[in-house]
Amino acid sequence: MNDSQDGPANESVESLSDDANDAGSGDRGSDRTLPQERSAIESDSSDRSGRETGSSKDTKEVIMEATFRALSKHGYNDLRMRDIGEELDLTRQVIHYHFDGKYDLMSSFLEHTIDQYERSLVVEGDEDPRTELRARVDQCLFGPEFEDFSHWDRIKVYHELYTQAQNDAEHREVFNEHYERVRGNIVEVVEEGIDEGVFRDIDPERMSQLVTDVIHAARGRRISLGHEDAPEETREAIDESIFKSLERTE
Repeated sequence: MNDSQDGPANESVESLSDDANDAGSGDRGSDRTLPQERSAIESDSSDRSGRETGSSKDTKEVIMEATFRALSKHGYNDLRMRDIGEELDLTRQVIHYHFDGKYDLMSSFLEHTIDQYERSLVVEGDEDPRTELRARVDQCLFGPEFEDFSHWDRIKVYHELYTQAQNDAEHREVFNEHYERVRGNIVEVVEEGIDEGVFRDIDPERMSQLVTDVIHAARGRRISLGHEDAPEETREAIDESIFKSLERTE
């Protein structure tokens, strides 16, 4: 971590190193079993529990998915390297070969999760502004769905990392960049709608800020408070209030 991180984050990093000794001397090349471990994870398509390992996904992808499963079960604060290793059914030497401890792994996992989410948000480029704006809001609130875990399984893990970012300057920067990309996409759609005469002449930045914040609030209410209907209720409110206010009246 860099020197700009807040004090509480340092305590978090220390707790994330609770089983760093499991990596042996810490030299990635010092363990002669590593080539065999890597070969095992890269050659098998699945283990006995049906989890994907190597041929269909590369080693780091497998580790990312194992990290997701472990986080879902144990939560951020109680997560240990051994929990992730157990999801791989291989020793933790494989993880330590690729990552310098838990903080490095969690940073990579955060970027992987955001990248995976952003790549899945596909909106047809020839859609009219109204349709595209609704599609972007719906994808943020209801999807996309993934093969192994639901949208809300993914958002739950994302949300847990998001709450931890208040004490971690490096991770906070990653979330800020993601937030700006999501907001920026909405800005572009609103600007296009104004240029085409579909939306009234308003401040695209303020409108996109409002829409993005409402989406984040709905997610938090569902995840933290267990309000299962929050996304549907929020979608209706956006349609009745925000989208309606965008329409030209002349």
